[in-house]
Amino acid sequence: MSQTADADLHRHYIGGEWSDGAGEETFDSENPATGETLASFRRGTEDDVDRALAAAEDAEDEWRELSYIDRAEYLWDIYHELRDRTDELGRVVTKECGKEISEGRADVIEAYHMVEWAAGNARHPHGDVVPSEIASKDAYMRRKPRGVVGCVTPWNFPVAIPFWHMAVALVEGNTVVWKPAEQTPWCGQIIAEMFEDAGIPDGVFNMVQGFGDAGAAITEDERVDTVLFTGSAEVGLEIASKVGGEPGKLAACEMGGKNGIVIAEDADLDIAVHSAVMSSFKTTGQRCVSSERLIIHEDVYDEFKERFVEVAEKVTVGDPLEEGTFMGPAIEAEHVEKIHKHNELARKEGANVLVDRADLDADEIPDGHEDGYWVGPFVYETEYDSDLRSLQEECFGPHVALIEYSGDMDRAIEIHNDTDYGLAGAVISEDYRKIHQFRDDAEIGLAYANLPCIGAEVHLPFGGVKSSGNGYPSAREVIEAVTERTAFTLNNSKDIEMAQGLSADITTQDDD
Repeated sequence: MSQTADADLHRHYIGGEWSDGAGEETFDSENPATGETLASFRRGTEDDVDRALAAAEDAEDEWRELSYIDRAEYLWDIYHELRDRTDELGRVVTKECGKEISEGRADVIEAYHMVEWAAGNARHPHGDVVPSEIASKDAYMRRKPRGVVGCVTPWNFPVAIPFWHMAVALVEGNTVVWKPAEQTPWCGQIIAEMFEDAGIPDGVFNMVQGFGDAGAAITEDERVDTVLFTGSAEVGLEIASKVGGEPGKLAACEMGGKNGIVIAEDADLDIAVHSAVMSSFKTTGQRCVSSERLIIHEDVYDEFKERFVEVAEKVTVGDPLEEGTFMGPAIEAEHVEKIHKHNELARKEGANVLVDRADLDADEIPDGHEDGYWVGPFVYETEYDSDLRSLQEECFGPHVALIEYSGDMDRAIEIHNDTDYGLAGAVISEDYRKIHQFRDDAEIGLAYANLPCIGAEVHLPFGGVKSSGNGYPSAREVIEAVTERTAFTLNNSKDIEMAQGLSADITTQDDD
């Protein structure tokens, strides 16, 4: 195996071969905790995407003719490699995207859970037998692959989300062209090596490293039958808009959120504080399900605020490879700047700042990590106002608003739903009626009770509503995005009998 043109420059994987690609530009992967270069990569072009799509299209027929079980066998090899290398790959995830080491390992575990689900599902029943109105007819549903699936994945889950997309797509009989996030190409490189090691047929899996132009070339090409995208709402809505105008093409987009946690007057405050800290600061707030709004009943507001602020002022920010670290760095310098701008916006809109660790003190930054992209918690309280941009726009960082409410759960849910997003949320309450009301009335795809609003499990639906997406990108649901359904009806009789009482008699002029 030779995946690099020289000792330092990694390449694309197209048609079963490692390729320099058509372009001359390269880019680096950086460790966001230190600023050091980890590896260098070829930057993909439209010509590279064209070659990858051609390879995927050429491999389509042979791949779909294999049985589910035969296709899944390739994934089982990858499942075992992911399990065997969990600690090693967890460190790679942490080095490349900056989340603390338990999250790095969890990213890999989530990946092999998804591969396990997809490969195991190959031996489960597929399709449905549907009763016909006519006793002599058999009717059932069967699925077939859509064809070429284009995958564009984010940096914050650089191993898990690619397998959320690709494992199911491949087992269902599709071929894949994938662009990893430009911030985490090293993880992409290792995944491509795994597919090569598994011996997957040439062209079934293809990877083009690069930036947004390469991603756009994939998503906009007419040879792509389904687009699976996870990322920002801005990009996802653009993809969905373009794909929506192309007959027969489908886009499954999972995007961001302005997620909220409702803390009712009867909440267990130990659970409330713990859940809020996890939801707001884990992954440095850089999860699509992170909570940036805490909606707290007036009866418990002061005590909750005091306790939450105390933890936010002390939560450990540090070397993500150290077990005692709770928050690592932000992903890159541009994102640190974006977080600062959101913090400043809250100030301009009249927020009362409770915790401002956005610019960490020098003694909080680990030795040897001075060039990392560091940012700490920012917590503020503000009166609820639907027009406040700080309560509407996703920051994607450790930026948290405390909002006091009075009245019943109707009011809390009204505030909670007042956003264009609808991904995840939680309610903290000891009253099952309040919990069920939140479950039923909150405009979100992922609802939690007495838990953080993070922590997806691969066999459960994952996705949102409104500007957060259409809910496809997860286990069973992603099957809907990467397959076509055919309703098949077979007549077992020598006579033809129609449903709805439709006459099957054929009359001719000779009958007059």
